[in-house]
Amino acid sequence: MVIEKEKLKAEILKNLKVSFGKELSEAKDFEIYRALGETIMQDIASDWYDTEKLYSQQKQAFYLSAEFLMGRALGNNLINLGILDEVKEIFKELGIDYNKVEDAEEDAALGNGGLGRLAACFLDSLATLNLPGQGYGIRYRNGIFNQEFKDGYQIEKPETWLKYGDVWSVMRPADEVIVTFGDGSVRALPYDMPIIGYGTRNINTLRLWEAHSLNDLDLGKFNQQDYLHATEDRTLSEDISRVLYPNDSTDEGKKLRLKQQYFFVSASLQDIVKKFKKQHGTDFSKFADYVAIQLNDTHPVIGIPELMRIFIDIEGLSWQDAWSIVERTFSYTNHTILAEALEKWWVGLFEQVVPRVYQITQGIDNQLRQVLAQKFPNDPDRQNRMQIINGNMIHMAWLAIYGSLKVNGVAKLHTDILKTKELKDWYELYPEKFLNKTNGITQRRWLLESNPQLASYITELIGDGWITNLMELKKLEEFLDDEDVLRKILQIKHEKKVELAQYLYRTQNIIINPESIFDVQVKRLHEYKRQLLNVFQIIDLYNRLKANPNIDFTPVTYIFGAKAAPGYFVAKGIIRLINEVAQMVNRDPQVNEKLRVVFVENYRVSVAQKIFPAADISEQISTAGKEASGTGNMKFMLNGALTLGTMDGANVEIVEEAGIENNYIFGLTVKEVEEMRKHGYDPHVPYNSVVGLKKVVDSLVDGTFNDLGNGVYGTIHRLLMENGPWQQADQYFVLEDFEAYRRTQQIINKEYKDRMTWARKSLKNIANAGKFSSDRTIEEYANEIWHIIPAKL
Repeated sequence: MVIEKEKLKAEILKNLKVSFGKELSEAKDFEIYRALGETIMQDIASDWYDTEKLYSQQKQAFYLSAEFLMGRALGNNLINLGILDEVKEIFKELGIDYNKVEDAEEDAALGNGGLGRLAACFLDSLATLNLPGQGYGIRYRNGIFNQEFKDGYQIEKPETWLKYGDVWSVMRPADEVIVTFGDGSVRALPYDMPIIGYGTRNINTLRLWEAHSLNDLDLGKFNQQDYLHATEDRTLSEDISRVLYPNDSTDEGKKLRLKQQYFFVSASLQDIVKKFKKQHGTDFSKFADYVAIQLNDTHPVIGIPELMRIFIDIEGLSWQDAWSIVERTFSYTNHTILAEALEKWWVGLFEQVVPRVYQITQGIDNQLRQVLAQKFPNDPDRQNRMQIINGNMIHMAWLAIYGSLKVNGVAKLHTDILKTKELKDWYELYPEKFLNKTNGITQRRWLLESNPQLASYITELIGDGWITNLMELKKLEEFLDDEDVLRKILQIKHEKKVELAQYLYRTQNIIINPESIFDVQVKRLHEYKRQLLNVFQIIDLYNRLKANPNIDFTPVTYIFGAKAAPGYFVAKGIIRLINEVAQMVNRDPQVNEKLRVVFVENYRVSVAQKIFPAADISEQISTAGKEASGTGNMKFMLNGALTLGTMDGANVEIVEEAGIENNYIFGLTVKEVEEMRKHGYDPHVPYNSVVGLKKVVDSLVDGTFNDLGNGVYGTIHRLLMENGPWQQADQYFVLEDFEAYRRTQQIINKEYKDRMTWARKSLKNIANAGKFSSDRTIEEYANEIWHIIPAKL
């Protein structure tokens, strides 16, 4: 984008007056941020319009996702437009601190973790590659909650990114649609966000739906002074798009969650069908030639029977014709190996919320039963297992596989496990549907924006081709033995560590030492991700440092960042434990020069952009066979952190690319986990035989730590040590992997001292991160699943 500095400056000043009635000297940082955002939106408007026009002639991909973890837009948009330096120069001339203006933007926190951030990276890649595609989701008024700590416990506060509206969203009232449930209808009002590609005029779209009532006010009740009930309909309707993942531990919570899924899927499909008809009329036989719909996990799978409903009830197609279109239109991405995470809905609830869609789901189930009876006539068990409606539950993953053209896992190991274990029945029935698409991340946000020092040094060494072709990083291998380059890599890492230390002091009043090893685990808090293993090792390390203060030891700062789902008792207990350990360690003058523990409050995208570039060690320690892929591991690698991990998810491919000798792999493999399960794993064996482990585990219940009376540490202790009716003791093998993990940590502590060898490993990881660009992933989706081709303005 070519833009004259003076024109840009004049537009910003004009927008300050129009929107806020202020001169620059009176304006707050937030107002300057808004004025700059409005200026950019005005300047991209015609390219955005032209892109939509161009794409309407092509086959398009539509990415349906309950989450889009976009983070902040300003910096990313300025970088992709190529005007960040100009804006910084203008601000300097005007005496404005650009960093403060950037910090005035709230994160668009419409996601919870990897699933939502992946969707955001994918949108960036689609636009950069000039591929016709757009995202569809929900415009949550309060996205993922803001996290605060009270006595170490997580407290959820509402997240308010829309408190003053959003400069990057444009309401499109002409495209509003009605979504109907069993108990009434709501309006779905679309807001479009521009997705700006890097180095291209193309601007793609993320369309987010907001729920509104058909009647904002019952005037009769209002005039009778029954104010509470006069706006009840409005409140209940708006609840649908109020919060990301409402607590669904009750029936009401489950009902709201199902309504959310149907709401955005129905609105999106109505929109897609309307656009198709505008271009191609009512010849729906061509629908799948122009429309590819990707279901990001099971949340949007209700789209399969919903599109059938639209075709049959509204467009008048026969069942056979409708089904032949549907099964060629949808594809499904599976993001989990955890059986309990494969979504199922109780029939009674489904029928109550979406009665017509339930009838159609029954029809699809009956059709599948006939297929299974023909295919496996002598295997009634298998027929039973594979029914969509089974035991009064609707299996959304089964519906997704049966109704999709393609089914993909998100890392090589994950896809292999799906084929051979979790979805083995389905792979044997439909081998041609299954394929792998290893996840990726956008280097524009996770290197160019997050780590400008490293980005500009890489460009100095090999040119800037890597920004759109990350495989170019391979050229860095020629510098692996260049001591000047290695020293510079270490210097940049140190700068980023200083920046993170300053941020933590400013926001949480925490002092950490940038000379120490920064060992980082930031991700969703879940038992299988084993933050517990990490904190157990820290407790043991503390015990050993107390017993032997003169031990030869490189100082380490352990950094955590995570949110636990509001209803997840154990995960919230682990957060409390980490915070308690942090307090114990950081206040102890005997050890706190050598050991520090930090839990970063309210972990989110803008904070992640500070953490990834500063990390020395990337903790990827899930139980082997449990993590589908991970994308944090890729962001760390790209920024030169070394992976400390199990052979799980995309760690396997990271090690393939960068070499096992340049990372730190430990613990049971998938095969070994299976063997231990088969032969009966007893956690008492490591508990009694591994030196120091008994003391760590017992500290949960011997009064070392105080769970403030809610018994959560006792629960964690029981989950580790006792078999329950639904699960085995220590089902994530925390105790079994403890010794291997501790030993690896000790190796890291020694090897970190050899700074040049460490820097070489770090550079080797950066040089081999090329495979993990979301551009590569999206090109594979485009070529092998969606069959869409670039269309450039």
